[in-house]
Amino acid sequence: MTFRASRMAARSFRLLSHLPSMHAPTPLLSRQISMDAKSFVSQLNGAGLLRSQGLIGGKWSDAYDGSIIKVQNPATGEVITTVPCMGQKETNDAISSAYGAFSSWSKLAASERSKYLRKWYDLLISHKEELGQLITLEQGKPLREAIGEVNYRAAFIEFYAEEAKRVYGDIIPATLADRRLFVLKQPIGVVGAVTPWNFPLAMITRKVGPALACGCTVVIKPSEFTPLTALAAAELALQAGIPPGVVNVVMGSASEIGDALLASPQVRKITFTGSTTVGKKLMAGAAGTVKKVSLELGGNAPCIVFDDADLDVAVKGALAAKFRNSGQTCVCANRIIVQEGIYEKFMDAFVKAVQNLQVGNGFSEGVVQGPLINEAAVQKVESFVQDAVSKGAQVVVGAKRHSLGMTFYEPTVLRDVKSDMLISREEVFGPVAPLLRFKTEEEAIRIANDTNAGLAAYIFTNSIQRSWRVSEALEYGLVGVNEGLISTEVAPFGGVKQSGLGREGSKYGMDEYLEAILNAALQVKYVCMGNMSSN
Repeated sequence: MTFRASRMAARSFRLLSHLPSMHAPTPLLSRQISMDAKSFVSQLNGAGLLRSQGLIGGKWSDAYDGSIIKVQNPATGEVITTVPCMGQKETNDAISSAYGAFSSWSKLAASERSKYLRKWYDLLISHKEELGQLITLEQGKPLREAIGEVNYRAAFIEFYAEEAKRVYGDIIPATLADRRLFVLKQPIGVVGAVTPWNFPLAMITRKVGPALACGCTVVIKPSEFTPLTALAAAELALQAGIPPGVVNVVMGSASEIGDALLASPQVRKITFTGSTTVGKKLMAGAAGTVKKVSLELGGNAPCIVFDDADLDVAVKGALAAKFRNSGQTCVCANRIIVQEGIYEKFMDAFVKAVQNLQVGNGFSEGVVQGPLINEAAVQKVESFVQDAVSKGAQVVVGAKRHSLGMTFYEPTVLRDVKSDMLISREEVFGPVAPLLRFKTEEEAIRIANDTNAGLAAYIFTNSIQRSWRVSEALEYGLVGVNEGLISTEVAPFGGVKQSGLGREGSKYGMDEYLEAILNAALQVKYVCMGNMSSN
């Protein structure tokens, strides 16, 4: 299944607004941006959204051994707060809690579950400023982009509040006249949801929304880098009246928590977003108890610009596809593949746009590029750039740490990049745009598909025939046509090849949390005593 999004269709999507030309700051947003980060912490405390404990069975809990993890602001290195470093025991208790809650939650009428989800959505939206502040504090992305994440990703909860009422079964014509075949859709059970740091709210709502809508209960394991957004979302779930045990949150030792989720026969599904390496380990571990698995793994997205593309559209689309969240998304354009007739012209316009990207603390006005998540991320970017330059690539702009220090890195463009360079083979996960050159359509398709990944791809062309021809030839689960932002709650999101299994979003996202149960019945003839004649 491949989701194809055109520029015209994408205009109706609720997209993250992060580029300078998209929106002017509202007065409220301007006031928020100008405030000191410590003031935000105080505000979040006052609103009850700065939770620093795990959630097990509706109760906030520390690690049983008292161990903690420091949660840092990547823009400053300052410690925001500490959270418990949980492990196997806490995870097993969270699983037991979710398992106990499943029997009652799954038996609620779908309309009742829908009401709980709708209330949760309303609370997420009413607290979007605070949640946006929290995302910027612990993840680093610009505040406007963070609030955009809340708006857009909360929409998954709204969408699945409605889809909860649309889980339909089926009646199948039987092969024998006295038989009846009924198919029921039943919730799969307890779900273990392992989420990454780059979209600390989005990756939760995309998984937990459909799971709860179907009648499943969940144990969430957020990234140790960004647990606070997950805890705030869980707090709002409790405020929405979602019963204790339906949503649980544990964080800490990834290996212990992961092993507990995989080993427990009470956990019937694992859903994971993250690296392909970890996804393969989870897939192998799930085999022991034959769990259902859905995986959204790494990408190596090509962005193909043809000679006949609208230059302005291509530059804006490539900029959005590459530099959103400082290049730290699984659908970021990892390779910008430009046809030779427009290569120089595109590069000049693209570089000019990149040079206008303002880098800084996400709370500062006008900033569109925040820090990378940690020092390891910067070192990875540096190693990829060094490898490319050593093999003949040329630096057009950037390619060094930003003068702001910490984990800030300058938006970078490399030209004359080749397919054998590391940056063309693996995800850079940073603000580096490598420009490759091609001659023919066939060559572009070959370069684009020459990877084990298959998550997202982008093409820019004014030819309708080419747009269909190329998008269908690309081996990717998502294809954007003249559009750099293609995700939406109403369409399926997921990859092919080694970019994962299953789909999130849309009606197809519900199927990941349901079992199809066959009820085969013999039609029995009987006599109703009340209708018998007195004779």
